[in-house]
Amino acid sequence: MSLPLEGILVVSVEQAAAAPFASSRLADAGARVIKIERPEGDFARGYDGVVRGESTYYVWLNRGKESVVLDFRQARDAELLRRMMLRADVVIQNLGPGAAERAGFGWRALRQARPDLITCDITGYGETGPLAGSRAYDLMVQAESGLASITGTPDAPGRVGVSAVDIATGMFAHAAILEALLRRFRTGEGASLHVSLFDAMADWMSVPILYFDHTGREWPRVGLGHPTIAPYGAYRLARGDEIMVGVQNDREWVRFAERVLLLPELAQREEYGTNNGRVLRKAELDREVQAVLQELVVDECIARLKRAEVAYARINRLRDVAQHAHLRRLTAETPVGPVDLVAPPAIFREEERSLRAVPHLGEHTEAARLEFFE
Repeated sequence: MSLPLEGILVVSVEQAAAAPFASSRLADAGARVIKIERPEGDFARGYDGVVRGESTYYVWLNRGKESVVLDFRQARDAELLRRMMLRADVVIQNLGPGAAERAGFGWRALRQARPDLITCDITGYGETGPLAGSRAYDLMVQAESGLASITGTPDAPGRVGVSAVDIATGMFAHAAILEALLRRFRTGEGASLHVSLFDAMADWMSVPILYFDHTGREWPRVGLGHPTIAPYGAYRLARGDEIMVGVQNDREWVRFAERVLLLPELAQREEYGTNNGRVLRKAELDREVQAVLQELVVDECIARLKRAEVAYARINRLRDVAQHAHLRRLTAETPVGPVDLVAPPAIFREEERSLRAVPHLGEHTEAARLEFFE
């Protein structure tokens, strides 16, 4: 069965994570993605070397692409890049502020030459405003967007432990490109897209921002808890184990109190009858819950939660997740041999998909010269 984006050519002048995330998902869907790298390579190649000498980020985000090394400050390489872009369906770039325009492939020039082209620029803070010219990286935007201020414990803010800003931006860019492709299939019209890291994370911050707008209060940092739902968080069990419990509505609260805590009288207490009431008395409620759960071993606690149909989760470490029963993997070829990667989340039930290879640096440069200079 053919893949949905077969026949689509994507040229991506990309580095790090946000743009490579978007283009990797287009490649997964069958697009031909030509990744333009500097002579020294995408700097994400040097983030670490733990995948038998290859970078974790690079292996994850660059499967299914062709690597073409260009120094587009040189006339011949600049001409090759121009030819590729003018033959492409989609052009993506996440260079530093103003770099694409200075190099001659800003979105206005490209769209003027090819009105049906889809361009997607990824920036840190957008194209206007006081930070428009600033360099932006994932952790910087976690801080600037307020994400770090709501992450962590009451004692200190914290970093989200994965590149949340880059991933979110790549996801938004991917979705926007697919929308633009769909419209182009219908109308023949191209698009000039722009996604900034800050805008992506601001969207994720919508609930805390709305909370502040309507209360004037900061969204609290609660560690493994929840600011507006109770009981919802981590509780200690016997023998040093912990478990996450999440009660989402008042019916679940009654079941939790009666069948897990075995305290039907707690379920009848008026002050705990609504989620708002439970949140207002969260410290007191947590003490009541903790007093019961700390006497249970993990298997008994889970058995009670299952019987009560209340959500729970183990607080797994990476060694647990790497062997998790629900973790799906697919194998991709890389410059150092086959590597098992986490499978893409979307499952197409009636077709079997695989991951294409991660390229060597410059593996496709000469072939591209022959093809586009023909």
